[in-house]
Amino acid sequence: MPTSAEWLVFLTASAVFALLPGPGVLYVLARSLRGGRAEGVRSVVGNGIGASAHVVAAAFGLSAVLATSAAAFTVVKLAGAAYLVYLGVRALLERHPVPEAEPAPRPGALRQGILVEALNPKTALFFLAFLPHFVHPETAPAPVVFVVLGLVAVAMTVVVDLVVAVFAGALSSRLLGNPRWRTRERVASGLTMIGLGGALAVAERG
Repeated sequence: MPTSAEWLVFLTASAVFALLPGPGVLYVLARSLRGGRAEGVRSVVGNGIGASAHVVAAAFGLSAVLATSAAAFTVVKLAGAAYLVYLGVRALLERHPVPEAEPAPRPGALRQGILVEALNPKTALFFLAFLPHFVHPETAPAPVVFVVLGLVAVAMTVVVDLVVAVFAGALSSRLLGNPRWRTRERVASGLTMIGLGGALAVAERG
C-alpha cells in the first residue's frame, strides 16, 4: 500500500483530476440539462460503473493491450466516438411536446453512462499510467492495491459529477416550462455529445 506521503500525493492528484472539466463531467452536464436531476444521477452512476470496469481491467493487465496495440486502441476509441455521436444526433432529433416539471429518467440513462465510459480508452490509459506509481508489490498484492486506489479515484470523480448533476438538474427543472429554453437545451446537449464524440475520435494514445 502507499505510504502516508504517497497517499497525500495520490488523493491530491485524484482530486485535481476529478475537478478538472473533462469529457465525463460534460456528458453528465448534458444529460442532466436534457433529462433532469434523476437522469443526470443515473448517468453519473453509469459512468462510475464504466470507470470501475477500467480499474479492474487495468489491475489485471487487460488495459495494457490498449496501451501497446494501436489497432485495439483505435477500435475502442472509434466505437466510443460513434456511440457519443449517435446519442447526440438522437438528442437533436428528439421532441418533448409536453413540458414536465421533473422529467422521469429515461431507462437507458444508466446503460448509456456505462457504455460511454467503458468505451473511452483514455480512461483506461489514465489508470494504467497513474496508479502504478503508488503500488508496492512487496507490501501488498499489486492487483488488490491497484483496485483499491482506482476505486478511490473513481469515487472522488463520482462525487464531483453528482454535484454537477444535482445543480444542472435543478436548473433544468426550473426552465423546462420555457419552450425556447427547451429547444436551446436540446440543441446544446446534442451538440455537446457530438463534440465529445469528435474529440474522442481524434484522440491519440499519448
